[in-house]
Amino acid sequence: MLLTVPELQAFRTLTPDGRLLMLTRVVRLFAYGCLSVVFALYLAALGLTDQQIGLVLTLTLIGDAVLSLWIATVADRLGRRRMLILGAGLMVCAGLVFGVSSSLVLLLLAAFVGTMSPSGGEVGPFLSIEQAALSQTTIDAHRTQVFAWYNLIGSFATAVGALGGGALAQTLQSAGSSPLGSYRGILLGYAGLGVLLGWLFTRLSPAMEAPPVASAPTKRRLGLHRSRPVVFKLSALFMLDSFGGGLVVQSLMAYWFHARFGVEPALLGSLFFGANLFAGLSALAAARIAARIGLINTMVCTHLPSNIFLMLVPFMPTLPLAIAVLLLRFSLSQMDVPTRQSYTMAIVAPDERSAAAGITGVARTVAHAGAPLVTGALLNAALWSAPFVLAGALKSVYDLALYGSFRAVKPPEEQPERTA
Repeated sequence: MLLTVPELQAFRTLTPDGRLLMLTRVVRLFAYGCLSVVFALYLAALGLTDQQIGLVLTLTLIGDAVLSLWIATVADRLGRRRMLILGAGLMVCAGLVFGVSSSLVLLLLAAFVGTMSPSGGEVGPFLSIEQAALSQTTIDAHRTQVFAWYNLIGSFATAVGALGGGALAQTLQSAGSSPLGSYRGILLGYAGLGVLLGWLFTRLSPAMEAPPVASAPTKRRLGLHRSRPVVFKLSALFMLDSFGGGLVVQSLMAYWFHARFGVEPALLGSLFFGANLFAGLSALAAARIAARIGLINTMVCTHLPSNIFLMLVPFMPTLPLAIAVLLLRFSLSQMDVPTRQSYTMAIVAPDERSAAAGITGVARTVAHAGAPLVTGALLNAALWSAPFVLAGALKSVYDLALYGSFRAVKPPEEQPERTA
């Protein structure tokens, strides 16, 4: 029976807060997906130069990292729901400013202070706080499966949002709207979804807040106390993994396929849409594997083969073989995401979870941001295979270092039961 499937059982154990957090993830990632399709086009339609567009996108990334770190590290003390509502407010403000203003100064300010996602990926403080709260909405044995669902629905929401944003812009233009007007409508819709998101956050109960501690920690730094060494070590390892992944971001892969095999944009879109669906669906499989062999073993044993496939992509002699190897890579590459998130939440104190997720997330973002510069230099030197090989090698080093450092650090559900 379907109800006996472990993944569905895990979903059924969610509290009302847990299910509400799944809904807020859908609303937010749908909004991000809509925005990702038109954001750069909108800036160009406003008359911004390529350099100015690049500056806006850079400030968006920097601002999200700075604000995310601050909000995530104080959320467990000041209130998770309060910080989530604040993040939604910043999302609304950014959408409104970009939707009604063409002033470069105001746009740069909104890009830095507001919450925007030009790439369609998760930005802002939401992910770290929601991860911490989700850990309290189910039991330890189901935590990884819950994170798998969380990532799966996010992947689908982003994909649907991207399709919806493009279709809406085209529909508005076919109805007589100018390109600029159609893009403005989507920006204002983004602000409206931010309002909906903020209202949904107000429906969360006090049960999703950080649990009280018996005695106040002697000293906190960045929202951490006893888990500080573990979080900093994980952050360093995650930075290595993220830098490796940043060498072969999706846009650069698409460029490589176009330059190597002459693949047209329509086929590229279908290729990466399918690849991301493979990645999203694999999250549920990762949870089932983790239940058998453990979180760390799952992270390493699925990630290492993925890295090998990544290094093989540029050496494939034909387009079908290159696509096949790429899809094999995507079918394994994201299995470590829900397991990584679950493991991080499991090994830190409950009142450090938001801070731990925020710090490790910002570390990954910073490392990821600098990697495309290296790829650009390699491609400029006509080293077309080098980004794939270097990325796979660095990510493999991360896997081995993670296993060596944390194989003995078990989450609660993997620890032997104590006998009385």
